[in-house]
Amino acid sequence: MKKFILLLLLLPYVTFSQEDSFFEKPPVFPNCEASEIENLQNCFDANVLNHIYNTFKTPENVSEEKYSGEVVVLFEVDKEGAFKVVYVDAMYEELKKEATRVFEALPKIKPGTYNGKPTFKQYSIPIQIPIINQAVQKRSITKVDEELSIEETVKTEYDSVNKKLVPYTNKEYTSQLNIPFTHSAYAKFDRNINLVGTNSHTASKPFIYEDVSKYYDFKAENEALHKGKETLVSRKLWNEHMVRYQAENYWFTIDPIFDFEVGKDTDAEFSSTYNNTRGINIQGGLGKKFSFYASVFESQGRFAQYYNQYAESIKASDEVAIIPGRGIAKRFKADSYDYPVAEAYLSYSPTNFLNVQFGHGKNFIGDGYRSLFVSDVASPSPFLKINTKFWKIKYTNTWMWLKDVTPAGTDEDGAYLNKYMATHFLSWNATKRLNIGFFESIVWAKSQNRGFDVNYLNPIIFYRAIEFETGQDAGNAIMGLSAKYKVNDNINAYSQFVLDEFSLNDITGGEKSWKNKFGYQLGLKYYNAFKVNNLMLQAEYNRVRPYTYSHNTTFLNYGHNNQSMAHLWGANFSELVLIGRYHYKRWFANAKINLGNRGLDFDNNISYGNNIYETYNNRPSDTGITVGQGNKTKTFYTNLQAGYLINPATNLKIFADITIRDFNPEAQTSTAFKNNTVWFNFGIRTDLFNWYFDL
Repeated sequence: MKKFILLLLLLPYVTFSQEDSFFEKPPVFPNCEASEIENLQNCFDANVLNHIYNTFKTPENVSEEKYSGEVVVLFEVDKEGAFKVVYVDAMYEELKKEATRVFEALPKIKPGTYNGKPTFKQYSIPIQIPIINQAVQKRSITKVDEELSIEETVKTEYDSVNKKLVPYTNKEYTSQLNIPFTHSAYAKFDRNINLVGTNSHTASKPFIYEDVSKYYDFKAENEALHKGKETLVSRKLWNEHMVRYQAENYWFTIDPIFDFEVGKDTDAEFSSTYNNTRGINIQGGLGKKFSFYASVFESQGRFAQYYNQYAESIKASDEVAIIPGRGIAKRFKADSYDYPVAEAYLSYSPTNFLNVQFGHGKNFIGDGYRSLFVSDVASPSPFLKINTKFWKIKYTNTWMWLKDVTPAGTDEDGAYLNKYMATHFLSWNATKRLNIGFFESIVWAKSQNRGFDVNYLNPIIFYRAIEFETGQDAGNAIMGLSAKYKVNDNINAYSQFVLDEFSLNDITGGEKSWKNKFGYQLGLKYYNAFKVNNLMLQAEYNRVRPYTYSHNTTFLNYGHNNQSMAHLWGANFSELVLIGRYHYKRWFANAKINLGNRGLDFDNNISYGNNIYETYNNRPSDTGITVGQGNKTKTFYTNLQAGYLINPATNLKIFADITIRDFNPEAQTSTAFKNNTVWFNFGIRTDLFNWYFDL
């Protein structure tokens, strides 16, 4: 049987029939009995081909996707004259089932004979899809040569590979690939996955196409945007991936990455701002359950003055700067930065309820613009993530490998030290309108006596208990609670509450203890606002008390590469965010306003609770701790952006925007600079991740 199946893979395009030997006679249909013996095989072929043409019904999904190809069937007529399907090779499972049904509907006939004795005969036939009458074309059925050796078979294996190519069918949209997480892109389908009555889970991001495709038809939406002529250049520019390739059991795409921007900051002494990113994006799938992704970026840039100052203020001990959200930067020319970045992951869904990812990238937990649990504002990091879905539950486990790049986090050889972070997030759809989420995380350090703690590999363990078991100084545990309520299909409210440390006596004591380390988020989304299709409005308020996310040792703070793993501003702040997003066909517009107050540090070695990389042992007092204490700073930030989506397959867009920022600390320090910025910017960009300029 193995020989027959191997042979089958080599025969799909072979259409000649072998002549019967003098001692052989093919199976005979009743209407062929009067035929001359030399015509019996042709008569047999014609009967089978006519039966296929009259009986085969192309499955609905195959017709809708306009599939063109072949179904290869290996079948036999046994010693009793019955037709039996041995093997079917087809792109769609529905085609395999239909081909089997068609052959099972054939009647019993006189069996083939050898030396006058009944024997079985095996044949192979490629059925054309869309279905045609192959008998009219005088196509013949191939008789399988049972004596073909394995050696002869495998020597044609290499040439047979290219024969398995099939039309490209956008398997990306139903794959295990992540949908690139940008707030503007997710706003396009946010309403669909938040309709009242859906059993979706919307907090753990990025989403995978396989999960969202049941609520939003990516293929139809992108095809509705198609433009240009049906020439190769036009298709690649406006509608398709640069390279796309699909075979029977695998597919992949390759695209260039661009981010070319130029602008002007009126607050800066240098002439212009710019960003120059070139890269490559590769993604694909093997079979139906395994996907892969890789993006490599090579970038040089100089940004608005306030952004450059912040990037240099959080620099690693021996480096020039850390570009927020991207990574460590080297000096480029006199006043610019060179910052290469690579992101990649493998995604595997062995069953419908489980997805496992391992890679280097970012994660986000929350329904808002900000997250107080896990955010994507820091640099990419290695991670292992398991998403489990069942009933009305989605359970996300994530383990991350982080870096401490402060002087205290550098070993004697100058290498940056590792620390680890593990998170659990349980999302429960309590009703068709109400979702409740439970969150916990732990950060622990790599030391001489402790590496990656296997205790935290348990996906259902309670982290707080392990922290007490191993010693409170051995880890920094945080707990959280979230909720989302769907008022109707167009309005939903969401919230988060995060608790870093709990002391009942201090909370009820009324003395505003420093141990009251918590924060909360309240938000509202309004889809199709004021009956305007594709207009989304969002309002969000975030407030985090001083010293939240910090620790008595700087190494165990809630950060990576000198950036917060939660809110961009760290702690000791209050913030109001107002957002509007609109798209019409390929045109889009976004508007955002941030109003905030925060308490920064002075240059006096006292921590007022904003900088999570400062130990809370240097606090000014134990009581009377309030949000905004320290170097009181008011922030106003607004950004208006408009643009045009050049290619929906790659999310390549051209845009122009203006940013106005007023940052006014009570006192200027070595890390707090007064800025009054007006930044004009124009660019063309492959939009694959969030940029956060609202520092």
